[in-house]
Parts: sequence; structure tokens; C-alpha cells
Amino acid sequence: MILDTELSTLPKIGPKFTSKLQKLGIKTVKNLLWHFPFRYEDYSKIVPIGELAIDQSATIQGRIHQLTIRRTWKKNLLIIEAVIIDNTGGIKAVWFNQPYIRNILREGNLYNFAGKVTKSKREIYLASPSYEPIGNAHQGETKHTAGLIPIYPETRGLTSKGLRYLIQPLLKELDHIDDFLPEEILKENKLSDINIALRRIHFPLKPGDSEISKKRFAFEDLFLLQLNNLKYRMRLAENNAVSVPVNEQKLAKIISELPFQLTNSQKQSLDEVVEDIRKSRPMNRLLQGDVGSGKTIIAAIAALLVSETGRQTAIMAPTEVLAGQHFRTFSKIFPDFNDGIALLTANNIELSIGGKNKKITKAKLKKEIAEGGAKIIIGTHALIQKTAKFKELALAIVDEQHRFGVRQRAELLKKENLNNPAIVPHFLSMSATPIPRTIALTVFGDLDLSTITELPLGRKEIITKVVDPENRPKAYNFIREQIKKGRQVFVICPRIEPGAVKEGEIISEAKRKALELKSVKEEFDKLSTKIFPDLKLAMLHGKIKGNEKDAIMRDFQDKKYDILVATSVIEVGVDVPNASIMMIEGSERFGLAQLYQFRGRVGRSEHQSFCLLFTNSDSDTAQKRLHFLMTAKNGFELAEKDLQMRGPGQFLGESQTGLPDIAMNALQDILLVKATRDAAKKILSNDPEFSRYPALAQKFSEFQKTIHLE
Repeated sequence: MILDTELSTLPKIGPKFTSKLQKLGIKTVKNLLWHFPFRYEDYSKIVPIGELAIDQSATIQGRIHQLTIRRTWKKNLLIIEAVIIDNTGGIKAVWFNQPYIRNILREGNLYNFAGKVTKSKREIYLASPSYEPIGNAHQGETKHTAGLIPIYPETRGLTSKGLRYLIQPLLKELDHIDDFLPEEILKENKLSDINIALRRIHFPLKPGDSEISKKRFAFEDLFLLQLNNLKYRMRLAENNAVSVPVNEQKLAKIISELPFQLTNSQKQSLDEVVEDIRKSRPMNRLLQGDVGSGKTIIAAIAALLVSETGRQTAIMAPTEVLAGQHFRTFSKIFPDFNDGIALLTANNIELSIGGKNKKITKAKLKKEIAEGGAKIIIGTHALIQKTAKFKELALAIVDEQHRFGVRQRAELLKKENLNNPAIVPHFLSMSATPIPRTIALTVFGDLDLSTITELPLGRKEIITKVVDPENRPKAYNFIREQIKKGRQVFVICPRIEPGAVKEGEIISEAKRKALELKSVKEEFDKLSTKIFPDLKLAMLHGKIKGNEKDAIMRDFQDKKYDILVATSVIEVGVDVPNASIMMIEGSERFGLAQLYQFRGRVGRSEHQSFCLLFTNSDSDTAQKRLHFLMTAKNGFELAEKDLQMRGPGQFLGESQTGLPDIAMNALQDILLVKATRDAAKKILSNDPEFSRYPALAQKFSEFQKTIHLE
């Protein structure tokens, strides 16, 4: 049997199984065999019945002495009971609402039963144990008992038991798989052969087998990702970019005329960017730094240096509010800039020359850009539309890069230069979400890294407090006092709409807790009518249209509102220096990195700022996370902690990568990440086209089609 075999063609897998498997994205033998367990139940030890202990998970081996079926009087539950005996004693096994078991199990026959020993008022019993007959089965050939039993991601009507039933025979019938990893890499990194790894990840013979197998599969995915990143770097190095000559005296003059002093890490990052744009090879750099650390000024200086050569810079922001903010910042910082700063978004069109705004239509502005009349162009996705053309784009800057996918960034980089089509722009990406080292080396491994580690001089530390329910009135009084002093307040809620339960609906504890979360609409109504009826409040969330959203944000910036009640829509790029309080409802529901982003929306002026973390959770984990936010020295420390506590999947976001879970989890292993990068470098230095490794070439081609890094 081969990996590409469609499961629907196999005789033992009928339409019922096929449709359920497809819900998990499983269509072929390979899909099924690469549907890895996420944990294992240890039933490897066969325990005599007489030695069983309450709450113990174990396998017993015994004969069925008696098998009965009955219904409960109250709830009409069907119960099957089997009395199992061995030479040390007897115990009951109990199953609920599984009538088919009566037709499978036979009195007098020998079986393995694996499950948890549970205590009722009268006796101990095995609750819904797995079972399988004992004939000539050997260790390693059992599916459900007497071993380390795999537990898989499931779907309705398809349990781990059903998946084990399907997977084990496929592994036996599978043809030998040629390993695409070169032999020298397998040996150097002590990796299992793929055939052994595949069998042991599903059915480990001993503790440790599954970890060895997981390492192998994590290695291969990270290795392919590293190859992808390094190949991209190599391709980029083959392109030509504009070499921007930088006059040191001119640069020193620009820095000296700034209304503030650059920090040491800002100077270091600027030096790295300047060094890159001087080269005729395209820059490909990620500039990361804490919220409010001053990344924008680095981008602005780079754009100004490019404009000195008569060429253009495009700056793409994820929201119209942020694009407008950058436009105003650039116009303010460079009031004497006469080469034109343009704002191009779906709803806002502006052109600033020498600090003065010029009335212009969208069509005329696009013509101005295409003819080189505007040297710095700031916008949103409008910049990558087909109608947006540049005369000579020498530098492309993406702000809040985690909000854009690779494809969107690529669209900006391949914008046609009307003056010189052969030129590729330098690329600078910025992020206020600090990236842990392992993720920087893998997911963003195609980018060189600059880091701003300091906050601007004179910036006050934001005082952060966890507010329990009983202290809520005190917090409201404090907020009112701050507003009396002229300050403004952000209030963040996890939901837009209040949650609802249908009549008669039975809900889980997790859903119940989710429904209890504060919504923007509820909180706005409560605050505006009951708590602060005399103050001016506004509401902002993702369902409000773009124009209206921007107007609300501008009005808040202009101090027309005292309090803005919002969802995470304000996480990125909003700059309101007068806002001094960030109040976060249901704070335990947000990741540390996201909470840090929220907190960074305040503390942007000379006024003391505060972050109030409201929570109703008494969970130790939640409390630890929130208190870590209070004590962490910077965003990088928080990012590492967030990665550790929530895992890479949640840190990066659901759609950030096409990597499977096993590789995502491995992103926390710095030694493994380094090993995959070293292995990729070695292969590419010796054989960049994989001519000696045809299996690797094919696998890499397949990988490139599936990875998306969005």
C-alpha cells in the first residue's frame, strides 16, 4: 500500500468512516498516518485484579464470568456490566449506552481491559474500559490495551479507538517509505528512520519511543522551513536594489534636528538599516521593539534618506487609523519636506508638501505617485492594488508586520517600478509584538533582525494592577478622578455582543465562562448610564464600518470623548498621548503579548499612566499570568513567557503558519531550531539545487505549496 492511496478505495473503510475522516481533513493513507496522537494513556502494565487501587489507570487480563444488560429507572440509561475474574479476584466493568458490546463480548473468553478504577458507594469498578480479546497477540500488536495507548484529535462519531482500529493495519500493510532526509543529516542529528518513527509515534513499545519519533517529524518540518527561508535569502541576494548613498553629515543633521534624542538601541538599529540600504543587494530586515520604543522614527529617517536620491518609499499599515497617524507624524517631523508625503487609503486621500496639506482627488494623487511627485507614500492595502503605480520604489516598509501575510508583503515588493523595472525595493518590516528567539530563527528566519530594547528617555513606567471584583467600585472612583484631571480612558472587552443560550441548551463549563465575558455593548450601556452618566463615552468594535470607525478614533484623539469602550480593534498603532488609563475586562482571556500591546496604548506622555486588569477568575494559572505582566521588565521577556504558557499556535495566531502541531510545539526548543538551521545551511552550501537529493527536492517542492506563514 502506498501513501497516496485514497481511503475511500479501501475495503475496510466504508462511506460512514470516510465522511467522518474528511471532517478532520483526512482523505489519503498519508493524511491518516500523519494524524499523530497528542498524548498517550499508559496501560502498559498488566495489573492483577487483586492489586488494583482506586483512581489507578491500568490494564487487567481476565475472563468474563458474567455479562448483564439493564436500564436505570430514573434516566432510562442502558448499562452493560461484565464481571471479570483472574486468579487474584474479580471486578466489574461498566459501560453506558453501548448496546453493541453485548454482541462483542462473550462469557468465558479471555480479554484485556484498560481503564480507570472508579469507586461507587458500594464497590470499585472499571468505568467504560477499552477491551480486546487475547489470543496470540504480542506486546506492540495490541491497539487499545497493554501498552502506551495513543489518544488522537477526534471528531463527533470518530473516537481514538476507531482511529487506532484504522491505523494499526495500515501500518502493517504500508510499503517501505524512502526517507527524504539525507543520510548524513539523520546520523548527525541521531534521527529515527521515517518508517520506524511512523510506527513508534502511533504505537510506542516503551516510554521515550514517542518522543524520539516526535523529534524526527518536528525536525523535518522545521528543516524544510529553514530551507525555504534560506533559499528565499539566496534568491533575494541575486536581485538588484537601489544603492542609497548616505552622507554622514546629512544624517547627523537630520538626527540633531529631531525634537527628541534617540536611544542607544535606536541608533544601533538605524545604523543597521543605513548599512543595508547602502548596498545594491535588497535589504530584508525586521525591526522589532516594545510598544512606544520609537520604531517609526527609524523608518522615517530611512524614507527621508531614500527621498534625497529622488526615489520613493511606500509605507503600508494595517488600518486606516494607523496610516493616518503615520502621515501626520511624518508631516510633523519633517515640516520642510517639499518632495511630497502622500496618504492613500480606501477612504482618505491627502498630500502634504512643506508641512501644508494640498487638496487632491484620488486619481490625481495616483498620477502624482506614478510620476514621482510624491516621494513618501503612506497607505493601507490600497498600495498593493493594480492601479497603484510607482515611478521608482526604492524602499518598502510594512508596519505591524504580523498583521500581513507573506503574499501581501510580496505584492508590495513586486510593485512595478515604471522608471526601472529591474530594481527590487529594500524591505523593512516593523513589529511591536516582540518575537521570541526560536520563532525569529524559524518562522521569520528569512529576515535580518534589529531590536530596540529601550524606551524613549523620560518615559514613565506604567503602573499595572490586577483588580478583583470587590475592588471594582474603588477602580471606578480612581478612573473618575483621573478624568477630572483631564485624562482619557480605554476600556477593552473580549466580546462585541453579549452571549446567549438557547432555551433548553446544555452548555459546557468552558462555554458558560465564555458567555459570562463582558461585551463591548453591555459595558458601554452600563458605563454610560449607571457608572459615568455625566461623562462622554464612545464605542468601537470590528462590526462598525471603516469610515465611522476612523471618525470615532479621531474624535477620541481630539478629546471629544472621555472613555472609549472597545474590542481588541485598538490593539495596534493607536496613539492617544492624553489617554492615561487602560482598563481591560476579562483580562485572563487575552494572551500576555496582546495584554502588553493594550497596555502600550497608554503611557505616551509626561502623565503617569495605569493599566487595570479586571478579572473574575480565581484560577492559579490566570493569576500567575496577570501578575507576570505586572513584574516583567519588557515585552521580550513577556513574549518568551507567553510562548511558554500558551504555545506557538496561540502566540502566532491560528492562521500564522501551515506547520503541523508537532512542529509548532517544537518552536520552543532552541537546540532543535538551531540544529535544523545548521542542517539547512550545510545542504544549501554544498548543493543549493538538491541535485544529489532528488527525494528532498520533491519533498521541498511539496512543502512550498503548503506552507503559508500568514
